[in-house]
Amino acid sequence: MERFSKSVTKGVAFFALTAVTISLISIFFVQSWRYTEAGKVPPKTAVLLHAVNNRLLPEGKLEAPAFLAVKAPPTIERHQVTIPTRDGGDIPATVYQPIAAGPHPIIVYYHGGAFMEGYGDLDTHDNIIRSLAARTGAIVVAPAYRLAPTYAFPTAVNDSYDALTWVYENADVLDGDGDRLAVAGDSAGGNLAAAVAIMSGEEDGPALSGQALLYPLATFEDAKFPSRDMYASGFYFLSRAVMEMAQQSYAPNEADWASPYTSPLNAEDVSMMPSTLIITGEFDPLRDEGEALAKRLYNEGIYVQAQRFNGVMHGFISFYEVMERGDKGLQSAAAFLKEALNKELPEPQNSQPFAVEVIDDRDSWRDEAEAYVIGVYLLFKQMIRAFE
Repeated sequence: MERFSKSVTKGVAFFALTAVTISLISIFFVQSWRYTEAGKVPPKTAVLLHAVNNRLLPEGKLEAPAFLAVKAPPTIERHQVTIPTRDGGDIPATVYQPIAAGPHPIIVYYHGGAFMEGYGDLDTHDNIIRSLAARTGAIVVAPAYRLAPTYAFPTAVNDSYDALTWVYENADVLDGDGDRLAVAGDSAGGNLAAAVAIMSGEEDGPALSGQALLYPLATFEDAKFPSRDMYASGFYFLSRAVMEMAQQSYAPNEADWASPYTSPLNAEDVSMMPSTLIITGEFDPLRDEGEALAKRLYNEGIYVQAQRFNGVMHGFISFYEVMERGDKGLQSAAAFLKEALNKELPEPQNSQPFAVEVIDDRDSWRDEAEAYVIGVYLLFKQMIRAFE
């Protein structure tokens, strides 16, 4: 019995020592990953950047440890519709419908993906759209607008606007309230949402209660923004090469770069735009132009909230399931849209100079702990790959 007890003690000590060793190794590597080419990033951002840039994601997705996941009952269901377009064709769209009885406010959401085939679609953005519907209690309609290079400008904008008018005209069928209508989108989708808002104002289209633009591309013109130079290597999920490819693929005619429907920032008149939230990330090449668009709208007397989340890269809200800062960004967008749709936003108070709200909260212990647990997984993944 005494021999057995000593064996157990030695076994426990061995596993404890192994666990401590693995933890220290993980901490060392995660801390080293934090030092990036343009500055130091938080631990969770570091592991995500390392995973993506080294192609270590399982099936293209990084998940939080299962024992830390929080399960919640579903509040929405999803179904498909077909939306006719002005050229006689049609496009599919996904409707995220609250289970509760309506009529519900409606959000038309435009997914990101550089306007190009293979860079983003409704499947890659299902998580963010689904969660936005659940958090706002709104119907979210996400159109699959047609993409370049098969379809160049202005097809995506026309599809996006046609989707907005179809949603407005079919609000009753959707169990929605057409008088409480907003648009939202991320990256290229943020560009389209802003373009649709301008187009709706110019064409006396549906009145919008608000718009949420997540790290939007604000101009196709070759404007000089420091963030475009500082963070455009591709390490932060969006490269200059991809931006130039989108420029040539989506809008190959340089004359179109000055259009308000490709470059909302350069529109002659943005006074018809609705109340607006613009979210940017610190390490994002599109940061400065998104904030410039916010300032432009603010100066036009429009109610604007501009939020910069420090310590994050382009597309960070899509990682909301595993990144606390992404979750806070998505919650901020949901809160703004709920207020806009319920007509609860204050009137513009633009007597003070424009300012971006910088959100630089320290990560919680949970987020940091998850970073080191994921770091262990990534290290093992790299070791396995090295021996293959």
